Amino acid sequence: MSQAPRTKGERTRARILDSATELFSRSGYNSVSLREIAAHAGLTHAGLLHHFPGKEPLLLEVLSRRDEDDAASLFPGLLGSDPAPPVAAAGPSAAERLNRLVAVVGRNSRTPGLVALYAKLSAEASEPGHPARTYFVRRYQLLRAEIGALLGELFESYEPSVAADPDAVAQQLLALMDGLQTQWLLEPAAVPMEERVWEFLGSHGLHRP
Repeated sequence: MSQAPRTKGERTRARILDSATELFSRSGYNSVSLREIAAHAGLTHAGLLHHFPGKEPLLLEVLSRRDEDDAASLFPGLLGSDPAPPVAAAGPSAAERLNRLVAVVGRNSRTPGLVALYAKLSAEASEPGHPARTYFVRRYQLLRAEIGALLGELFESYEPSVAADPDAVAQQLLALMDGLQTQWLLEPAAVPMEERVWEFLGSHGLHRP
């Protein structure tokens, strides 16, 4: 879990990241200026630039911050600088890691601002040249690889083993999770995200522990 900021500088950076997250979630990356973020955080424009030299590095840190806690318990390779082969996780069993993965969906239902930020930015990032494009491309590459490895481990552990292609199911699972988030943002009461994910996994023989 991320440590609480200790120094004055760390607390200021955290306040800037909180403000950027809120404003990006509300208006999208392209519609928010650094001056607006600085004012929201109670800083001058120059004060913000002391911590972040531009909007692009600020955006990338906003995106990375939410990944830190999830990566520690789910997929050690998620925060790597380059796409890599699936990493064998130590500690929690494959079944427990799957349970934690689905629990992230439940967590997201309690953080609508961050869900909105990811939905908006992932769509914006499909445009060539967008500063978050490389981040999202790498993130999906890593998630497909890590979830595919996790599902493969689970499929092989069953007797008889599950015949489905784990990489294909991983891609379908990511598409389902992203699509559910968009529907949930539009009509929260009508979209029980976590339940629908378990139903999908159940269709491939994987059930809630």
